[in-house]
Amino acid sequence: MQGLRLSRGGRVPRGAAALLLAGALFGMAGTARAVPATSQPFVPARVASVAQELRAYAQVEPIATVELRVVGPGTLDALRILPGSAVRAGEVLARVQGPRMQARLVASAQQLASAEARARAARRLLGIVRAKFGAQLATRQQLDAAQSGLSAAEAAVRTATARLREVRSQQFLRAPAAGTILALQAADGEQVASGQAIATLQPAGRLWLRAEVYGAQASGLRVGMRGSFRPAGGQAGPVAVKVASIAAALAPDGGVQLGLLPVASRVPADWIDGQWGKVLLEGPVRRMVMVPTRALILDRGHWWVLVHTAAGDRPTRVVPGPARGWQTGIVSGLSPGQQVVVTDAFLEYHRGIASRYTPPD
Repeated sequence: MQGLRLSRGGRVPRGAAALLLAGALFGMAGTARAVPATSQPFVPARVASVAQELRAYAQVEPIATVELRVVGPGTLDALRILPGSAVRAGEVLARVQGPRMQARLVASAQQLASAEARARAARRLLGIVRAKFGAQLATRQQLDAAQSGLSAAEAAVRTATARLREVRSQQFLRAPAAGTILALQAADGEQVASGQAIATLQPAGRLWLRAEVYGAQASGLRVGMRGSFRPAGGQAGPVAVKVASIAAALAPDGGVQLGLLPVASRVPADWIDGQWGKVLLEGPVRRMVMVPTRALILDRGHWWVLVHTAAGDRPTRVVPGPARGWQTGIVSGLSPGQQVVVTDAFLEYHRGIASRYTPPD
């Protein structure tokens, strides 16, 4: 180490200089081995099978909602739900009370009592006619009439019983299915009419995805296409989905509307109504010419490649397609086997631009 120090004259001793030169040459050799081999300046365009992909934004939405309506008129009471409440199938959500409901109950009970009285009378009459018929004091026609009268009276009792049971059930607003309350349209103490909506229910497990696709991609849509949905935020993994419906008409903004369902029978537990995410659909496999992506050149709003020929490199306008890794498909403008410039393609395309550019005065 002492011999490597500079002398007063600023020179390095000969032995140290030799060591430094050998080290530098060794470092240069090591660096040369670490540099990767230079790729070919041009490569042939090759045909490959490419599965078309379609990307779109999608939102989780309920397939349908249920309007919970009261059947009979009255006063709303004991409303025990709020927006966002989870309810069970058959759960009592509210009661309908008041004079109008009470009047309907009384009327239905009176109808049942009257029908039961007529049935008891018809039953006694049939017993008397049977006794007379046995004693040959009544005809077969009278016996048949008495039996028919009893059958009609018993049918009236069954009808009145069902009517009373129905009116009693109308006192309660029940959830027809398990789900989540989305909105309320009434409050405790409010006078409600027959058929008035009280709440909106989103049935559990009845969610799907709604997406819109624009442009030429819409022509490749098919019912049954599969793909994946990744919710925004990146916390949940992708969910396998399939196209369940395609809107026949275009949306006002020019997009085609899709409905997508999970491939699995159950809706994922982490799906939330209103949640956004990205959908990636897998289209049919298509044979396409592929070139390295770095061979593409964007100029004046169009894409170009340099095709290497015996006469020199010739700019050719192309229409790019889907990209796969470092390769990009070419929809049109290029044939298989044509040599495409890859190394410094952008610089070669714009070679001589300085000679054509005249700066302003």
